[in-house]
This record gives sequence, structure tokens and C-alpha cells, in this order.
Amino acid sequence: MNCDTCSKRPDPVPFAVHESAMARAERAHRRLWIVIIVLIILLAGSNAAWIYYESQWEVTETRTEIQQDTSDGGNIFIVCGNYNGEAESYDDNADTEP
Repeated sequence: MNCDTCSKRPDPVPFAVHESAMARAERAHRRLWIVIIVLIILLAGSNAAWIYYESQWEVTETRTEIQQDTSDGGNIFIVCGNYNGEAESYDDNADTEP
């Protein structure tokens, strides 16, 4: 089968139609590039805002030293601060032999 004689061949497109389609495509590509550049700038701005936000906080460390006399069988428990009170001492290994 010869392609020159085939009747399924599309009609040629006029040059003016081709030029207008190319102009539309160029405008669309330009808009897409503008959107990409704006998104990159917004991403960098968002990261800068998070760095600024996180740099406002100061990390501090508190060290507490506690001494307890366990001769009377009391314990002290600390949970986010001091718990002052009497408690009975218990030993998990009291029932086992050495």
C-alpha cells in the first residue's frame, strides 16, 4: 500500500493556524514558568519562616540533685517536680535468695 495514495491522510494545516497554536503554546509555557518560579520563592520563604520561628525558642537544661535517707524505709518520687511525702519502701528482690 502506497502512503501517497492513501485516502486516510489528514488535510494539511494552514500556516496561520499553526502559528496561532504555537503562540498559544508559548504563552502557556511562559505562564507555567512563572508559576514554577513563584512556587520556588514561596517554598524558600516558608522554610525561612520556619527557621525564624524555631530560632526564637531557647533550650534550657535543669539539673536537680536529690539526697534521701532511706534508713527509715521511705522513698521519694519525682514526676515533673518534687513529690514530698512518706512512702513505704519495697524491694523487688526481697523474696529471692542470693
